[in-house]
Amino acid sequence: MLTPMREPTSITPDRTPAYARPGTEPTEPVRMRWTLGVTLASIGLWAGFFGPIQVLLALQAAAIVPEHKETTLAIFTGIGALVSVICNPLFGAISDRTISRFGRRLPWVVGGALVGAASLVWLAFASSVVTVVIGWVGVQASLNAMLAALTASIPDLVPVRQRGLVGGWVGAAQTLGVVVGVGVAGAGGGKVAPGYLMLAALVVLLAIPYALRSNDLRLDAAHREPFELGQFARGFWTDPREHPDFGWAWGTRFLTNLANALGTGYLLFYLTDAVRHPNPTAAQTMLILVYAGLLVVSTVIAGVWSDRVGRRRVFVIWAGVVLAGASCLLALQQTFTGALVGACLYGIGFGIYTSVDFALITQVLPDADGTARDLGVINIAAALPQVVAPPIVATVLGVVGADKAGGYRVVYLLGAVIALLGGVLVQRIRSVP
Repeated sequence: MLTPMREPTSITPDRTPAYARPGTEPTEPVRMRWTLGVTLASIGLWAGFFGPIQVLLALQAAAIVPEHKETTLAIFTGIGALVSVICNPLFGAISDRTISRFGRRLPWVVGGALVGAASLVWLAFASSVVTVVIGWVGVQASLNAMLAALTASIPDLVPVRQRGLVGGWVGAAQTLGVVVGVGVAGAGGGKVAPGYLMLAALVVLLAIPYALRSNDLRLDAAHREPFELGQFARGFWTDPREHPDFGWAWGTRFLTNLANALGTGYLLFYLTDAVRHPNPTAAQTMLILVYAGLLVVSTVIAGVWSDRVGRRRVFVIWAGVVLAGASCLLALQQTFTGALVGACLYGIGFGIYTSVDFALITQVLPDADGTARDLGVINIAAALPQVVAPPIVATVLGVVGADKAGGYRVVYLLGAVIALLGGVLVQRIRSVP
């Protein structure tokens, strides 16, 4: 249970944030009000990502190039994810060096929310492949700046003993963001403009509680190293031979998120072409609600359990097993009932993983002075699967040809193998129990 601490710092003219102490771990527990602010901002952030990914971009792909909708969607999501891979660590590194009276993370959270909302408004009126790509690149760049700063605020302020719980809530916010994003995106009744406009408003509104009570830390100019381009660029590379646990954690995160991306990224088309559901959009919404509800419950339960027993790796192993079971079910039982049970298992499995993921990675970061940069690098492991998954799916479906059901069977069996590999890889981490 969260315990009281001093009143969080307001961003007001007469009360400015405290200074960060580079290289030191936080010791004071954070209050639930702060956790709620981070969680709400994260919900808006992920709604801005997944409303388009799960619904709106697919609808635009089908409307613009109906005969090549899968390939067009792969172009949208692939380019956007590539931008995410670059921007997350880049903006994280910049926020590590930001000197501002409002702190080093808050300006990027607020700026990212505003620019992200503007980009979503652009997408509401995009009607060609090029304009959709431009808008989606803007969303990915700005919301990744926001994500990098929000993520770094946790190791900045949350002591290790609370990170399972706080990380669990922030992880659950991703799933709640999916639910909210899909719900808002689908509220337009098949029209993309209302969904995008409502998502833009949501991103800004849900960031306000965090902006008012961020408790952000300022960076003293004396603690900021002089800028040198070569050194700055080299900071994005962490040698796995010198920091093996960081490398294994990166690999575990990549594989687990790739399995999840293969399992959930093409649900709408899976329900349309393999299950042949008469109303795939409504069916997708139901599956995501079930998935999200169980993910939130399992995330909170497993997060508290992990903090109590002080172990992380065993939870990742079991998450891989459950995710593999979900993938096998979707591959072998291509009915709506099978998809519903599979969604339940996906929610439980990814919830277990989410509960310990953030706590685990913050315990293997190599450089306390470059927290946001290093988190950005490891966040590539979550974003890169969004680049890799679409070409995998498109390639498999292209090779199989007209047998879409057979193609999706291969995709989901591959996802099962990848999920199990993620569970195996986490055992190589030695510094975290």
